[in-house]
Amino acid sequence: MTAAIQSMTGFARQNGSAAGCSFTCEIRSVNARGLDLRMRLSPGLEPLEAEIRKLVGRYLTRGAINMTITTQRDTAGTEVIVNHDALEAVLGALDTLAERARKADIKVRKPALDGILGLKGVLDIREEALAEDEQAALNRAVLEGVERACADLAAVRQAEGQRLANIVAMRIDEIETLVADAEGNPARSREAITERLRKQLAELSEAGADLSEDRLHAEALVLATKADIREELDRLTAHIGAARQLLERGGALGRKLDFLAQEFNRETNTLCSKSNDVSLTATGLDLKAAIDQLREQVQNIE
Repeated sequence: MTAAIQSMTGFARQNGSAAGCSFTCEIRSVNARGLDLRMRLSPGLEPLEAEIRKLVGRYLTRGAINMTITTQRDTAGTEVIVNHDALEAVLGALDTLAERARKADIKVRKPALDGILGLKGVLDIREEALAEDEQAALNRAVLEGVERACADLAAVRQAEGQRLANIVAMRIDEIETLVADAEGNPARSREAITERLRKQLAELSEAGADLSEDRLHAEALVLATKADIREELDRLTAHIGAARQLLERGGALGRKLDFLAQEFNRETNTLCSKSNDVSLTATGLDLKAAIDQLREQVQNIE
């Protein structure tokens, strides 16, 4: 049984309204080494950035978080302003062009008013600033919406995290089975090791007939040490136990599991390099495949 674990991927949205304004808060989360929060806030909400960061930090510890908060005012709060300088400049340019067309005997149609007003810079649509109490009410509502969105995102990430935890537990079980296979491999028996040493020493004797008894004994010790994977098996077993303890404890354990996956891989590489038997090497390669799958899933855990 695993404790609460969060994934680093998810999405949440919350809507709300206050002071004649509606708002939408959207949060997207993907993998990251730490907590990286990026915000896009509607004008007027910039003072809330520090408080929003605190809220996010209460619910999340890792992930690349993209948050967008948009607001929309009622039409009653909209003001249309004519930029008279820009309008005069446009009308002057039109008069100049019309005169040049007349001299060139080119007939042109007079521009429509809506076309002139549609030119960039002629009209400026602004929203009237909220009164101080209205802005305060909107700010409170937005912060409440952000907290609800953070709670929703945390719930989504936890549900996904439980699925990931189950997969990780299965991978650890698979690694344990393969370690047991390596432990019981016939190539590790005393008889098999002795036979390999006998053949290798015979080859050494044939290659150099002048090898002394002490030199042959030293070479036998080297060969025996290289063939011994007891230490690697013990470490793999210890890592399996540590990984299961982390899953039972829960919380933000992604980095620790990732470190263990690296240690799994390190010991398996050594096991494969020491192996001088095809079946033991095959088990080592299966171990590497299972560890790669483990690490792929671990990358998504907070």
